Amino acid sequence: MRIVPLDQTFTRWDELLALILSAFASMNGRIDPPSSALKLTTASLAEKAGTEIGHVAIDGEKLIGCLFLRPEADCLYVGKLAVLPEVQGKGLGKRLLTIAEETAAALGLPALRLETRIELTDNHAVFAAWGFSRTAEKAHPGFARTTFIEMRKVLAS
Repeated sequence: MRIVPLDQTFTRWDELLALILSAFASMNGRIDPPSSALKLTTASLAEKAGTEIGHVAIDGEKLIGCLFLRPEADCLYVGKLAVLPEVQGKGLGKRLLTIAEETAAALGLPALRLETRIELTDNHAVFAAWGFSRTAEKAHPGFARTTFIEMRKVLAS
């Protein structure tokens, strides 16, 4: 298994979209509003890879995980961290997060930030075990209730 950066040579957008949709499928019907992953297309993924820092995990020739990173003023935003359901729980998410930490350090950013839906308490526990702390509760536009939480991990200097 190897983790490689997304670059101009990457062409497997259909597979990457299928990976993300598969990894996020368990959220369907559990979260409101529905996941933004459902709005992704191969074209929007290619555009995302052009404006963010993307990585994919490949086992043999199969895409099994990914993440997208976006530098912000005081942190590195971790988005679309996705691992195929059949390989979840085997450490790949943590390995992808290590890439995020290394990227933040290389960019001189002191923290990682992510958002996770309020309903996904299992994710909250995993991220907490990985060193993230809840820093905010927020709502999507049009919602009066909390729909997601923000979590941060301060990195060692």
